[in-house]
Amino acid sequence: MRAFFAACLLLAAPAFAQEGPSFDCSKAQSDAEQLICQDADLARLDRLVTARYVAALDVVEGLDTGAERAKQSLRAEQRGWIKGRDECWKADDLRTCIADSYLRREGELVARWMLEEPAGIAFWACGGNPANEVATYFYATELPSVRFERGDSVDTGSLVPTGSGSRYEASFGRSIWIKGDNAIYRDPDPDGSEWDCVLASNG
Repeated sequence: MRAFFAACLLLAAPAFAQEGPSFDCSKAQSDAEQLICQDADLARLDRLVTARYVAALDVVEGLDTGAERAKQSLRAEQRGWIKGRDECWKADDLRTCIADSYLRREGELVARWMLEEPAGIAFWACGGNPANEVATYFYATELPSVRFERGDSVDTGSLVPTGSGSRYEASFGRSIWIKGDNAIYRDPDPDGSEWDCVLASNG
């Protein structure tokens, strides 16, 4: 009988491990890590983001040029993100802060490194000038995300609540607020330029 129960525990061990986060909970130190170890959904989000991060590293390692520098940058970025996640102890709602951090990070990794096929692509002509083009690639991540391309710049953003249309916010004030075939695009330049845009084409 003991052998039977031992066998059952061995069979169940992978399932238990699968429910936990990607890190060793016996070494959890921050309030964020301790809560993640106690919360099955946060643990799932941790595994999801870790898988996305590993996939991004694979993409970086396959770059023809600048792979090592890009890998170092991605690793530093991930360390910075973890540090930011652990700062959630300052938030009024620790769990919501942690979950939001994971959701945004998944979107950033998928959109920046194009880890999936985009759910949609739109090209916008802004400021009445067809040459002033903004390309947006939309991804069906758990929190919908977008990849911005304008000239040589690339940025990523996440869907935020709004009363109408769809609004995505990125870094340093960049955003796009889409209402049908029209959008308001805000650039992160020092002046915070904002343009009315019209849909030029769909990908």
